Amino acid sequence: MLLAIDTSAGTSVAVVDLHRGVIAERAEADTMRHAEIVGPFILECLREANISPETLSGVVGGMGPGPFTGLRVGIASARVFALGAGRPLVPVISHDAIAYGHYLRGHHGPLVVVTDARRREVYWSAYSQADATGLPVRVGPPGLAKPAELDDPNWLHAGWNRLDAATVSAGELGMVAELTHSHHRSFAPDEPLYLRSPDVTLSAGPKRVSR
Repeated sequence: MLLAIDTSAGTSVAVVDLHRGVIAERAEADTMRHAEIVGPFILECLREANISPETLSGVVGGMGPGPFTGLRVGIASARVFALGAGRPLVPVISHDAIAYGHYLRGHHGPLVVVTDARRREVYWSAYSQADATGLPVRVGPPGLAKPAELDDPNWLHAGWNRLDAATVSAGELGMVAELTHSHHRSFAPDEPLYLRSPDVTLSAGPKRVSR
């Protein structure tokens, strides 16, 4: 049984089990309330599932891609909760959850998942299909682009089905983790996919003081 947390778009928390599916889930599309609601969502999901942290086998963290400010809230929450519960952190790329849900609902064929990166840019990930286990087969790492680039007929994946998503389901994120583990696949690296530098950076050297 896993606790799954994702804040790459809105905020979503879920408790899942390989055989029972999504047991409890909370979600909020507002991209400005991650830090405010992720804690209460965790408590509500654990209570609804009627489990305590020590009964979990791991904590799934959505690694993005996502904007720096929002994405780091979910990853930090997953890491801290995993540390406190003495359970491993399980990293999963957030777009994989979106693609998993798409194929789970009966769709087939090549797919491009697109989410808002702000600053008039989008994040995208391409998938060739779902494999026999139901896991989406991603073609390369997620990317960052201007919307017009994806609309260009000469773009690499032009003509593929496109899914523009505003949210990520932590329930589907958790099920990707469960299936990945049960079929002995490799998990994503434990590295946030910001795909661009944060707005605020440290200066390269000491600030000069004029007199």
